[in-house]
Amino acid sequence: MMDTLVNAEWLKQHINDPDLVLLDCTVVTVPDEQDPRGISNVSGRPDYELGHIPNAGFADLKTELCQRNGPIEFDLLSPEQFCRAMGQLGVGDDSRVVLYDASYTGWAARVWWMLRWVGFDHVAILDGGLSAWTSAGNALSLDSVTRAVKTLTPKPRPELIAYQDEVLAAIDDDAVILIDTLPEPFYRGEMSIYPRAGHIPGAVNIDGLSLLDNKGYLLSQAQLADMHPFDHNARIITYCGGGIVASTDAFVLTRLGYDNVAVYMGSLEEWTTDPANPMVMGDERTEI
Repeated sequence: MMDTLVNAEWLKQHINDPDLVLLDCTVVTVPDEQDPRGISNVSGRPDYELGHIPNAGFADLKTELCQRNGPIEFDLLSPEQFCRAMGQLGVGDDSRVVLYDASYTGWAARVWWMLRWVGFDHVAILDGGLSAWTSAGNALSLDSVTRAVKTLTPKPRPELIAYQDEVLAAIDDDAVILIDTLPEPFYRGEMSIYPRAGHIPGAVNIDGLSLLDNKGYLLSQAQLADMHPFDHNARIITYCGGGIVASTDAFVLTRLGYDNVAVYMGSLEEWTTDPANPMVMGDERTEI
C-alpha cells in the first residue's frame, strides 16, 4: 500500500512504476489590479513546460478540473466530468497517483480531495512538492508527458463536500466543528480580499500555511495532532477563501484519523456575497 504522503526518495524509487501516474497540479497566483482581490490565479502550465519532475503530466485546475465559468473560481465539475478529465490524464481504476505542486501543497491537496470525493483512494501527495525533488539533487525534465486514456469509475462520496446550507446550519450545531484556514489577520477581519471581512461565526482558526515548516514540508504527525485537538467523532468542515488551503487541512485531518471531514468548496468567495450569511470580527478561538 502507498501512503497518502510520500517523500522525494520514495518517488525517485517508484517514478517508473507502470501503474504510477505523477501529476503537477500547480496554479500560480499573480498580482492583478483588474481583479477586486488584487490577485488572480493562472494555470501553472507555462511553468511546468519550463521544467517539471520527470514523468509528470500536468493537471490543470484552471481549465480542465474545475468549471471554467462557474459562480466561484474553482467550481466543482460533476463526479462524472471530473473522472473523465482524470482519465484523460491517464488515471484509471487500477492506477496509483502522486500529486505535487510548486508552491504550498494546497493545489495538490485540492486535487487529492477531489479524487477522494469521487471514490479514488490510491492517491498521495509529494511532501514538500517540487522543491523537495530539486533540493534532493534530482533533475527536472522538459519533456511533455501524455498517457493513454484510462477509465476512472466515479463512486461519489458526497459527504466530503460541504455546501452553504450545511455550513449555515453548523453555526448553531455544537456537534459540527468549523475550521477557518485563512491567516489570523483574515480570520479576525483585519484584512480581507472578499466582499466582507471576518469569519463564519463559531469557526476556529488554524492557518493552513502553519501546517508546513519553512521549507514547505508538512509538520510531524505529533505536531499536527496537537494543532487539531478535536473529537474524532465530530463532523468537521474546513473552509478558506476558495477551497484550496482548506483542502490541505482536510488532508491533514484525514491523515490524523478524522473520518467525517468535508471541505466547503465555495468558502468565503461564495459565503460573503450573500448578506444573509453572518460574519463576525475578532478572535473567537478561546470560546471553542
